[in-house]
Amino acid sequence: MPKEVVRSDAFIKMAMQSHGTAVFRLAISQTGSKADAEDVYQDVFIALACCNVDFRNDDHLRAWLLRTTINRCRDLSRSWWRRRASSLDALEIDPPYENAELTRASYKTLWSAIRKLPDRYRALVHLRYVEEMSCEQIASVTNTNPSTVRTRLSRAHRKLRSLLEENNETI
Repeated sequence: MPKEVVRSDAFIKMAMQSHGTAVFRLAISQTGSKADAEDVYQDVFIALACCNVDFRNDDHLRAWLLRTTINRCRDLSRSWWRRRASSLDALEIDPPYENAELTRASYKTLWSAIRKLPDRYRALVHLRYVEEMSCEQIASVTNTNPSTVRTRLSRAHRKLRSLLEENNETI
């Protein structure tokens, strides 16, 4: 039996316009596949349409969407199909700003190293540096303590440094 739709079309459209890019970027950073990210995006907004959560404000909505995105990406990575098939997509990511400090080649090198991080570190790095969220906001989204977020970010930095040094890469 399908779930009853609780949200209006206008609310969903507003949420997609305000937070859709963040949801898609997080999904692509977690899955590494444009097609999978599009599926996750769709699932997240269908879940929003069907949920009956009373959002206090826009930050609460954003946190809910990002948490749901992380959970859906984890579900996808655990699926039978995902364990037996690898993505055929070549992920093409450009620097996010026109005046980026990183060159295109070094940005791709950094992104490649980030893709090698374990999921829990990769999600935190994405939320901190791409979505520009504070440790407290990330803690709210991931249901952890801010000190845990800071510790995991520190570990992610060490792991990234190690991955880049392994490949004799400098950025």
